[in-house]
Parts: sequence; C-alpha cells; structure tokens
Amino acid sequence: MTEENNKFPKRVVKQTFEGKFGMSDNPADHGFGRRPETPDPDAQETRSERREYGRFQDRKSFGDRERRPFSDRGRTRKPFNGERSERRSFDDRDDRRSFSRDGERRSYGDRGERRSFGDRNSRRSFSRDGERRPFDDKANRPIFRQKPERKLYDDDEVVRDEEAVLSFADAPDITPESAGTNPAWFRRLLALTTEKGREREGKFLAEGVRVVEEILTNHIDVIIGVYVAGTKNLDENGAPVLNSLGEETFTPLENLQSTVDKARELKVDIHVISEDQIKRLSSTTTTQGILAVCRSASTKPNYEKSRSIVTLVDAVQDPGNLGAIFRTSLGFNSSGVIVGKGSVNPFNPKVVRGSSGTFLRVPFEKDRDLIDAINELHKFGYTIIATDLHGRQSLSEIEPRKLRKVAFLVGNEGAGTDQHLIDISDETVKIPMSSDLESLNVSVAHGILSYEMAKIQKDL
Repeated sequence: MTEENNKFPKRVVKQTFEGKFGMSDNPADHGFGRRPETPDPDAQETRSERREYGRFQDRKSFGDRERRPFSDRGRTRKPFNGERSERRSFDDRDDRRSFSRDGERRSYGDRGERRSFGDRNSRRSFSRDGERRPFDDKANRPIFRQKPERKLYDDDEVVRDEEAVLSFADAPDITPESAGTNPAWFRRLLALTTEKGREREGKFLAEGVRVVEEILTNHIDVIIGVYVAGTKNLDENGAPVLNSLGEETFTPLENLQSTVDKARELKVDIHVISEDQIKRLSSTTTTQGILAVCRSASTKPNYEKSRSIVTLVDAVQDPGNLGAIFRTSLGFNSSGVIVGKGSVNPFNPKVVRGSSGTFLRVPFEKDRDLIDAINELHKFGYTIIATDLHGRQSLSEIEPRKLRKVAFLVGNEGAGTDQHLIDISDETVKIPMSSDLESLNVSVAHGILSYEMAKIQKDL
C-alpha cells in the first residue's frame, strides 16, 4: 500500500438491517427503554386477551348456588330394568340364548345334536393338497428320515464340569492327607472321571459288579485296585474306628461281599470307602457301589489272518453305541475294531459299561486316521464295505471271493458315514427293511451285518 493512500482517513461504512431477517435494530424493541403502550379504546377485545375480573362480578359464587339433589334434575329415575317392575334373578331366566354364526340367537338346548369327541366316527386330518383324509390312511403317507435323538446324556448319567474337577484334583494339599473327606488319593481318583484325566494318567474306571468280575476273570493284569462302598465302623461309644493313618474305616456292603472275596483270592488290593465317595466317583446316580481302577491297555488287531472281520468306526459319538459294537464284535469272532478320530474314547466309563467289560477282549486301535487305515487294509487284501442309505445291493449279493477278509465301515448316528470314505470303499450295501423306516441305529446295523457275515464265512 502506498503513502498517498495512508494520508486519507479510513471510512467505516455502517449498515443497519432494520426489519430484515425478522429482527429489529431498535433497542426499545428488545426491552431496553421500552415505554408502555397506550391501549386503543376503539379496539375490540380479542378472545386471547384476558378479561378483567370486574366484568364477572355478576356471577354468583359457588356458595350462593341453589343446590339440588342429584335425582331431581328434570327427569325421573327409572329402575335398572326399565319398565319391569319385578326383577328376575339370573337363575329364573327361561330363555338362555347364545349367538349362532348366522346372527340368530338360539338357546343352548336348540343346538341340534351335540356330539362328544368320542362319537365322531369320521376323524379327519388335512393333507398338503387341501383334501381331508383320515388319519389311518397310510397309502400315501410320506416317509421321513429318522433323526438322532438330541438327548446327550442318559437320565441316570452324571454330567461333570471336567475343568472344575481337574482343578480340584490338581489343587495343592492344604491339610494333611488323612484329614477331611477329600484326601489326595481320592482327588487323584476324581481326575479319572474326566477325559483329560484318563489320558494324562493312563488309567480308566470300570464300574459295576458284572464289569469288575469280567475284568477280574479275563484281564486281572490291568487292575490296579478295587474300591468298594461300605458302612462306617463304630466303637462301643459310637465313635468312628480309625486306622493307623487316622482315617475312618468301613465294612463292605453285604451284596458286594462275594465280589470282594473273589478279588482277595486273586490278591487284588481292596479299598473300602464311604458310599458318598463311591457316588462321587461313579458316572451314574444309581451306582452299584463297586469300581475298579485299571491301566489303559489294548491289543492291536492281527490283520494278516486268512479270514477276518474288522469294523471301522467313523465319528460314532454315543458311548452306548460304541460299547454295543465291541460286544457284537466279540460275539461274532471279529478280528478287531478301528476307532477313527472324532469318535468317543473306548476307555470312557459308559463304553466300558455298555460292553459289560468285554471291550478289552476285542483287539482295537483308537484315534486312527481312517483313510490311512483303509489304505493299510487294502494292502492286506481286505474288502472295504460301507453302509450307505443309497446302496442298491445287500451283503449276500457281493461275490463270495471278496468276503474272506472284510472291513465294515459304519458311520455317525445322525450324519452317517463320511462321503469321502464311502467313495474310496470297495462296496456299498444297504440292509433290506420296510419302507416305513429309512435307517437303523448304528450298533443295530453293525449287529445285523456281523451276523450275516458270520453265516457267509461259515459257508465259504
């Protein structure tokens, strides 16, 4: 900017916006210095303006009003029932009526013939096409695929929080081992009630009189000790009798005495504990009061036999089904069972109980990759036969030369056998049965195939 321009004073332009944008620049309009407005005497009063109180001086006060009774307001009160001078009770009404669908009021007794549900001779149901058909019409009834039960546990099965049990079992000893109802040896046994605990310790629990006697007879080498429920020993004063370690002593229950005597003859360690401790170790609510602690051991199947039946188990998760498969395999001289990954552990207490303890007499392998197992069996000359709902042949229709060494492939209870395993199998079969049911329980299907195969190999 030049010096000539600096010589002239600066001019400031001020512009007001009176009445623009809905605002006024007059301070009086904003309440500053505003003078009271003089009312126009000729202006009419609007409804919104408040009238003076004096204009209503001619109104009577509330107390000056003449009060009249409520019933004296220009009309005569009639009784509730109108012109009826005599009121009738509810029970005296002879014409009790109800509305019908056509709007005409009919009495209850005028409804034609009222039939009870048992008098209906033609009970009908709706079909998909809108035509009503009788319930017993099975001619065109659709067949639905059987679905597995969603029940995960039996009514008498104890559900445990495995993480909590393991944390309790691994807790450090705060009190001496002889004190309390949870000594260290008992907490170590509690760990065997969980899957991780069995894998870590390499032991399992065999529960029940029949199961314990089966293992005592055929597999005494795997038994570590037998635990029996008993009644508390008391002295003359009613105080509990203690042993050298300061622990309470118990006498075995009478119904378990014969099993205890048999175990003692075989020089097996017997531990008599309280019934409450047995219940905590048991996997059922109705325990039989006896269990055995055993080492997890199994025998590998011999795949080089000239005649052999092997079962491949694909993702069977129900312990009862796997226990039944072991028991059926033993009944029909099976050479072994291969338990694939994703299936229940054979040392699960319910599997042991479902097989009645006989699962140790069946050679088996667990946690196998079934694809590798199938390739290995092919090298030994086995024919892999898969059970499939879409199979078109029965077991007897396969060529006899293929049935000398057979491996059955059975699958999951709900999803069935994995399709990839079916594709690499040699044959697929379907059990002939009524069209009312599409599939069988996996253990039942395995039992039928095992029976038919035993007959075929006997004829060979």
